[in-house]
Amino acid sequence: MLAVSTDRDEVVVIGLLTDVELDGESGSTASGAARAARITRFREETRSQRMRVANEAEHKFGRKVSWGARIGDQTVLFTTTSVPVMTRLRQNERAVLDTLVEAGVAKSRSDALAWCVKLVGANQSVWIDGLRDALTHVRKGQVRGSHGVAWAHAGGSWVRVCGSQWLHQFHRRPRR
Repeated sequence: MLAVSTDRDEVVVIGLLTDVELDGESGSTASGAARAARITRFREETRSQRMRVANEAEHKFGRKVSWGARIGDQTVLFTTTSVPVMTRLRQNERAVLDTLVEAGVAKSRSDALAWCVKLVGANQSVWIDGLRDALTHVRKGQVRGSHGVAWAHAGGSWVRVCGSQWLHQFHRRPRR
């Protein structure tokens, strides 16, 4: 069984493996080691098949294909695509990144920005999920020919999402 996620640059395919069965006395350390070994075996045994599928999919979809495996609560990504993203930051925003570099949290501004994105993604999952849900409604509306406007309650605020280009945050949802 596979789990597939995509964005405009990459297709990530994760093999969902059956969990290992150990003796009743085995602890979490033994379980973790057995899972890691099972993932390593899966990676080695499926390498040629994954490469063939990736070549075909990359040609067909015009995106890089990355691979991984999940067993229980452990996920390992074998290959991933790191895509450069251009952004403009003001001095105070660059200062945040520079502080993270100087503190040794990140090696560069790029690593610091990636760290910030991961942190927001981990801690604001409800907010991000609300935005994704609103965007899904917008896209459905665009397909039906409406104006493509949706509202999402995210992080204690109402967010108006128009198309996939911009959003505006309000403290309270305005009355219509």
